[in-house]
Amino acid sequence: MRTLLLVALTLCGVAACRAPHSAPVADSPAVAQGPVGTDPGGVGRGTPLVAKPGRELAAFAAGCFWGVEDAFRHVRGVTATAVGYTGGHTEDPSYAAVCNHDTGHAEAVLVEYDPKVVSYDKLCDIFFKVHDPTQLNQQGPDVGDQYRSEIFTLDAAQRTAAKASLDRAQPAHGGKIATKIEPLAKFWKAEEYHQQYAEKTGSHGCPIALPPEAT
Repeated sequence: MRTLLLVALTLCGVAACRAPHSAPVADSPAVAQGPVGTDPGGVGRGTPLVAKPGRELAAFAAGCFWGVEDAFRHVRGVTATAVGYTGGHTEDPSYAAVCNHDTGHAEAVLVEYDPKVVSYDKLCDIFFKVHDPTQLNQQGPDVGDQYRSEIFTLDAAQRTAAKASLDRAQPAHGGKIATKIEPLAKFWKAEEYHQQYAEKTGSHGCPIALPPEAT
């Protein structure tokens, strides 16, 4: 799995802050259930988030948000995703501002899911498997605080579950996991061309391989 991850990160050598790019991607063993939506929690520019009835929300940062969103859209039970910025200290951040590394925001993915199909614990476990959580403010060649590893929690139960998932993941990594776990603040939906980038372009510019158990 670590070999697949390193190959994926290498293919993502041109960061999201650079020119769009194209790279081959291996077929993922995880297959989503039907179409996955694009409006988790009624996502907007810092607006309140409310999951649809029977659904719950989660938020993760694990490097270039193109590839992270692509990965979660292939998890059975995920019903909608959107990419955006959170965890920073400025209001209404733009992509250009975040790329300057002075807003404090992370490139993040907001996930809406059906808890009857996939649990929050499972989503956290998948999160730790689709990137290298031991890298601080970096994923492969993408360097900067916007690429940090972080789980943004919506309540105390999620925080407890995220910490437990980190503890489960640690033995599989040679270095200390650098993932932060913090409450989710405002989530600013990214510019439209970033949304579902892999599906729009077919390039899978930041491919991440999912393990078979992701389904």
